[in-house]
Amino acid sequence: MKRLKPLLTALVAMLFAAVAVGTSASADSKPNYIISTDATYAPFDFQDKNNNYVGIDMDILKEVAKRNNFTYTLKPMSFNAAAQMVANGQADGIIAGMMINDARKQVYDVSTPYYQSGVAWITKPNSKIKSLSDLKGKTVALKTGTAAAAYGASLKDKYGFKIKYFNDTDTMYNDVVNGNTAATFEDYPVIQYAIKNGMKLEVRNPKNLGNAGGVGFFVKKGENAQLLQQFNTTLAAMKKDGTYDKIINKYLNSKQSTFVGSASDNNTTWGILKSNKNAFFKGLLETAKLTIAGIILASLWGLLLGIMGISESKFWRALSTTIIYAFRGLPLMVLAFFIYIGLPGVIGVKIPAFTAGLLTLILNEGAYTGAFVRGGFESVDVGQMEAARSLGLTHRQAIWKVIVPQGLKITVPSFVNQFIITLKDTSILSAIGILELTQTGTLIVARNSQGFRVWAIVAVIYLIVITLLTWLSNWLKKKIA
Repeated sequence: MKRLKPLLTALVAMLFAAVAVGTSASADSKPNYIISTDATYAPFDFQDKNNNYVGIDMDILKEVAKRNNFTYTLKPMSFNAAAQMVANGQADGIIAGMMINDARKQVYDVSTPYYQSGVAWITKPNSKIKSLSDLKGKTVALKTGTAAAAYGASLKDKYGFKIKYFNDTDTMYNDVVNGNTAATFEDYPVIQYAIKNGMKLEVRNPKNLGNAGGVGFFVKKGENAQLLQQFNTTLAAMKKDGTYDKIINKYLNSKQSTFVGSASDNNTTWGILKSNKNAFFKGLLETAKLTIAGIILASLWGLLLGIMGISESKFWRALSTTIIYAFRGLPLMVLAFFIYIGLPGVIGVKIPAFTAGLLTLILNEGAYTGAFVRGGFESVDVGQMEAARSLGLTHRQAIWKVIVPQGLKITVPSFVNQFIITLKDTSILSAIGILELTQTGTLIVARNSQGFRVWAIVAVIYLIVITLLTWLSNWLKKKIA
């Protein structure tokens, strides 16, 4: 196995380089906090037409940071992941339109409420469902982890409806619009924004909101007391000097074109593509970076696993089989959450999202690569090994000089197919906040509610790139033949 050392050394070096991605030392003496958020929750948190993160939460946070002379790094991702980031110490705080309740107070320390809200229940405008009693036997859409979902679930047995959970707001809304579910529950200002922006839904209880309560800023229990105190003190000052009212009015009373853009920018596919071309390009670039780095490192890791799988040593063969079995059996999203959210709580080291995503691809795609590489080596006629040994080559020399070259030639088409799979799998990493192409689409939809057009654009971009990779695969097959 000595010939594996250069390969293993190169792989380890590249992994260490990957861990360094996204981290840099700052010469600034100001304290810097990591703040997580759900950037698909307008009007609290979303991207505007210039792809800047804005909203009630963002403006309040910016003002708190300015008045207390600190900086912050924003980590936008799905709501549940954002909350877990704080609970596991990956982030210092979360501001995401998050309702204050007793259960959350057991895990987090929370600020004084910066917004009072309530939960609305919503249907299609012409729905025959006029009261909660009409939901009996129907299915209701809820967004996981939200106070509105908890409130809706608390009414399930009383009114006899079933529940269907979603991870993002827009998909939940459109499920109701399309008639797949009968109703949904949502924070009132959030659904107000969506309806004002063209979402074809109707609030059924605008004057009798349920589960009224406060929205707060959360930190991990027992930690970041100073940050929490600064937030509370600044919030009180902002309410006193009128800054707070200006922020609220800015997002609840302004025309939607202020943040979304003109109708021509959102009512046609070309308009959306033209007005968001920079965002789509950056998302595609991030997808390309993940794909290329993932392909290179996963290929090296898979090659190593494949060679281990045909070793003379039972230990190396068993280790290869175990690794391939374990990481092929884990869903990609579960592995991504484990590395990004679960693992740091055990090792005590924060892992950048890009690094966590890259490690996820390496381990998962590398396991699949290792399986077909090993299969390629094993498909080489056993007579080749016997001939090599009869000529005086050692087992190791025969592997490297005879089996590996022939086996790799057989597996080239499988490598290209795996490249395509890796490209598509990067979309799953949007769940941990990596701003690749799929997450870019999610943020645009959260702003303009144009799900069909935005996802059509994203789908076409993926198809173009995959078509180019398919042409490359066919060209390589012809060259090999």
